[in-house]
Amino acid sequence: MEDDKIPLCVDLDGTLIRTDLLVESLLILIKQKPWLVFVIPVWLLRGKSVLKDEIASRVDLNVQTLPYQSGFVEFLRKEHAAGRPLILATASHRKFADGIAKHLGVFTKVHATEDGTNLAGRAKRDILVKHYGIKGFDYAGNSRADVPVWGMARQAIVVNPGRGVLQGARNQCPISQTFTDRHPSLKTYAKALRVHQWLKNILVFIPMLLAHQISHVSLWANGLLAFISFSLCASSVYLLNDLLDLSADRLHPRKRLRPFASGALSMVQGIVLIPLLLLAAFTIAALWLPTDFVIVLVVYYLLTVSYSFWLKAVVLLDALLLAGLYTIRIIGGMAATQIGPSFWLLTFSIFLFFSLALIKRYSELLALKQRGQLTTHGRGYHVEDLVMLMGFGVASGFMAVLVSALYINSDKVKVLYQHPAFLWLVSPILLYWISRIWLIAHRGGMHDDPVVFAAKDKGSWAVAAVIGGFLWLAAI
Repeated sequence: MEDDKIPLCVDLDGTLIRTDLLVESLLILIKQKPWLVFVIPVWLLRGKSVLKDEIASRVDLNVQTLPYQSGFVEFLRKEHAAGRPLILATASHRKFADGIAKHLGVFTKVHATEDGTNLAGRAKRDILVKHYGIKGFDYAGNSRADVPVWGMARQAIVVNPGRGVLQGARNQCPISQTFTDRHPSLKTYAKALRVHQWLKNILVFIPMLLAHQISHVSLWANGLLAFISFSLCASSVYLLNDLLDLSADRLHPRKRLRPFASGALSMVQGIVLIPLLLLAAFTIAALWLPTDFVIVLVVYYLLTVSYSFWLKAVVLLDALLLAGLYTIRIIGGMAATQIGPSFWLLTFSIFLFFSLALIKRYSELLALKQRGQLTTHGRGYHVEDLVMLMGFGVASGFMAVLVSALYINSDKVKVLYQHPAFLWLVSPILLYWISRIWLIAHRGGMHDDPVVFAAKDKGSWAVAAVIGGFLWLAAI
């Protein structure tokens, strides 16, 4: 039989798409109905096909935005155009398989998990042999579960094989083609962990600096440990957030390039890393930092998880929570170094970071407006909220300036600063900086998290240097 008449049977998870639909649909279910996490093991005990049935009955997937293997899909389109029969053969549930087959429009038949049969490994092999005969089909796969299928196939096509899979396929039948992407690099993992966001955790050093305790080495050591604990804990939550937000991220022009949304990293890797990072964070905190810091870290983690699951969808409360999370980092710095709380600093922090959080929401809405969209996916904001958000944000930023100005007249300033008159020059500079970043956001130039933007912005560095200079002059 000619090659273009031999059916090509194609695996789905990891082969046609760079993701696993069972894991992805399970994450969607957990996000939508987290209480079902206690029922999922019961479904699994009844069999993997039952688990897939239960999940599919409760979850819908956007098949258009899934991370397809673009090079392999292009190959399939050419084979389809040449008249070759293409068969989608997958262990994923039929509901999802049919949706993908309809979307791509190249498959003539679909074999998938249904009616109590989990179509993986030998079960898939048997169904393909039943329909197309021994050596009567070619098979494209990617994992060890596909090796029994290749044993009955005429030829193998191997896509992004795992360790040992290529040799396993070669031992079963001739390999006609391979399709491989680059393996994830350290940069990919760093992007998933959002290492650049660790910059925010420098806030733990602020209490020590403003209390003029920079000469104590032990405080620096505790501050560094607090920084590491917050960073590992934050990365754990970032991974969780990205796994729960796959569908929304794939609709975003930049977030769709994130490692999990794009399929550059396996979701299973993320699921494994989440508890490991969290364990490392709390181990450091419990062994070497005061109990008060451990309590602060627990509160921080619970709030970030609540944000990931529910609170990010609540208008304004999400921004208030983000401001609170920044402030908790400062409280964590106080707890780690045993420096007493400054309510001036905490009040200033809430107003300032609420303004910055609203800049982030404002910029996202402005980008939506420019793309002709009206609402955010998974959040409660609408494009017509732009004016209100700017009003709230600018007012909150100016309140932060007011708090800093009132602080100058406090008794605490007289104790910490020899020449407090220099502090009056800080307020107008801060007023300029807040006005400037809001103007940049209004003009559509704020493409990063505002804190990350400030870390890259030369103007912000200049403002920080000038403010630091005035604080030094006031202190000497």
